[in-house]
Amino acid sequence: MPSDSGVIIDTESATNRNDNGSLIFRARNLTKIYDMGEVKVTAIKDVDFDLFEGELLVLLGASGSGKSTLLNILGGLDTPTAGDVWYRNIELSTADEDALTEYRRKHVGFVFQFYNLIPSLTARENVALVTEISDHPMPPEEALALVDLSDRLDHFPAQLSGGEQQRVAIARAVAKRPNVLLCDEPTGALDLETGKIVLRALERVNNELKTAIAVITHNAAISAMGDRVVNMSSGHIASSQVNEHRATLDEIVW
Repeated sequence: MPSDSGVIIDTESATNRNDNGSLIFRARNLTKIYDMGEVKVTAIKDVDFDLFEGELLVLLGASGSGKSTLLNILGGLDTPTAGDVWYRNIELSTADEDALTEYRRKHVGFVFQFYNLIPSLTARENVALVTEISDHPMPPEEALALVDLSDRLDHFPAQLSGGEQQRVAIARAVAKRPNVLLCDEPTGALDLETGKIVLRALERVNNELKTAIAVITHNAAISAMGDRVVNMSSGHIASSQVNEHRATLDEIVW
């Protein structure tokens, strides 16, 4: 049922603006425990999670709530202590390191809070690093045009603003045409206006390429731009809601 805030409580079929959207990720009873010597830290426990084709999902929660751990498992950067996670027909929870490397290379793009660009390479060359090892990449120039950086192709990172560097990182992530883009606090180091420019680039990737995107943030205002909002707390999923209306970035203030 709709709430007073215009949000629908999640149901099995109301998780995506595309009614025919198929599952990209299916995780069940995921638990991750880090062994810190005499201390064991439970990062997530008994988490069930789905991500659908073409969906823009916002994963919301305070620092330490388990968001990054969940994203790292979905991205094949980490493995669960218990539970199952599937990317389509690939079971990630039992895959070996070679299989996970192949999975990351072919299917997933990553965007982090810090841009991780190579300082000695231009924007075009930073993106080309990915296209050179991809099966069906888009040209670096096309990827950079998608994030409105056609006029910065031959600029080095030091010649770019923080927001421009983050958009180069997005272009690099989408140039291999991944089916899913996982973003960990992509606006965490940016001010409001610069953050909106970066989010607009992600929105365009979602709308034009139909790439499924999961965005981690602790910023509740950003949740309005998603098709669905998943709230995490203390290693658990506290709630999952569908936005009846995806807010425009001009409507979002933080």
